[in-house]
Amino acid sequence: MPENHLFDSLSAYAGRNPEKPFALRVGHEPRSFGQLFHNAQRFAAAITSAGFKPGDRLAAQVDKSLEAIELYLGVVAAGGVFLPLNPAYTASELAYFLSDASPSIVVCDPARENEIAPLCNKARLFTLGSDGSGTLTDALTDALLEPIARTADDLAAILYTSGTTGRSKGAMLSHDNLFSNSQTLTEYWHFSDSDVLIHALPIFHTHGLFVATNVALLSGATVHFQSGFSPDQIIEALPTSTSLMGVPTFYTRLLADPRLTPELTANMRLFISGSAPLLTDTHEQWQTRTGHRILERYGMTETNMNTSNPYNGARRAGTVGLPLPGVELRVVGAEGPLPQGEIGTLEVRGANVFKGYWQMPEKTAEELRPDGWFITGDLGIVDKQGYVSIVGRGKDLIITGGFNVYPKEIEALIDDIEGVKESAVIGVPHADFGEGIVAVIVPENERLTENNVNAVLATKLAKFKQPKKLLLLPELPRNTMGKVQKKALRETYANLFT
Repeated sequence: MPENHLFDSLSAYAGRNPEKPFALRVGHEPRSFGQLFHNAQRFAAAITSAGFKPGDRLAAQVDKSLEAIELYLGVVAAGGVFLPLNPAYTASELAYFLSDASPSIVVCDPARENEIAPLCNKARLFTLGSDGSGTLTDALTDALLEPIARTADDLAAILYTSGTTGRSKGAMLSHDNLFSNSQTLTEYWHFSDSDVLIHALPIFHTHGLFVATNVALLSGATVHFQSGFSPDQIIEALPTSTSLMGVPTFYTRLLADPRLTPELTANMRLFISGSAPLLTDTHEQWQTRTGHRILERYGMTETNMNTSNPYNGARRAGTVGLPLPGVELRVVGAEGPLPQGEIGTLEVRGANVFKGYWQMPEKTAEELRPDGWFITGDLGIVDKQGYVSIVGRGKDLIITGGFNVYPKEIEALIDDIEGVKESAVIGVPHADFGEGIVAVIVPENERLTENNVNAVLATKLAKFKQPKKLLLLPELPRNTMGKVQKKALRETYANLFT
């Protein structure tokens, strides 16, 4: 039988253990590995009958469901390219993605069918609801499609970046990009078929779809499959689970729940955090409350995972750990690679690195070097032990009065001040200095004042690094993965000094 690199790899455990439960859901019967891949081949047959061909794109803007996972696997089995889209995108945002990717099939929530139909051009439109119903499931028959031959270099998915520096870019991910990284993570984090993973992440994003889901499929782990983040559901699942993958918001909200105790987490072996920086205070509180040390890692849409704190060894707060096996990492300045201990742009190379941006050869050439090094745009530093710390995004660097200022340094000082919950430091236009430093602060209580913060920073920072303005807000703007949106803050306060 011809090989389908990714599908065959992900389905291998199911072939050996078809009755093993893959997904547990409250109010539903377990879904086995065998059922999951059987249904995936039914979806593959249905879309093929609708004219879907190897190499075609299928765009899915649907809520999280097991059927959506089966659709992803079905697209891969049919030799196609899966394009997951955030369900929160408006019709005007969706129009760009559909025009750029030119999918042959679009799948949306039934409630949005009439809204999205005019955007589909020549694409066939199907629906798929959060309960698994819709015109796509109506089209399923008993027919099964044998996986179409695909090589390691063939595309399996396109994921669009957040578009913080202009138009969203479609990162092209191959079968081997996804498989090799998932295999590395499975081994590095010691996943096996005795694991039970709490899956509360969205599945339109690398973290939930290509890390959590693929790792579970490769290792044979069972998942507590939850529609989204709910402290009650996670707390209910913890005693019968062994692992949790989350974003920092998961951990801060669980820390606010008095039910979080060492006894509740006694069966757990691993808590993983990613997609946004985890505060040192959250690390320390979590260890105090549960006895567990959170494992933080670093990845991005274009590369999947690049680094991870070790499973066995020091999990160091404020760092994203060490380069994963098979991943090369270097710190680069204007003149080339920098010595250990200096801040520069992080570049990575390995089987995990994407193939380029869809229909953007110029942008690909700007960010993906001919020798395979990808310019992440993240500023970082590597210490003597090889641990990587992210200082910020290159575009977040503030140049004020001719001096370079790294926001992370100021944020770390502010976050340590009593009464501060979290902070974000940005630069906005300033007539005299080019950029003026602004610190946006979320206080824990009403007692925190600007004078409190300024008094501390005056003794800790050179004058040119001290914020020219402090803003106290009830919360920071975040994206769906919990990452602070500094671009939104810069836009909001662009005229603060003008």
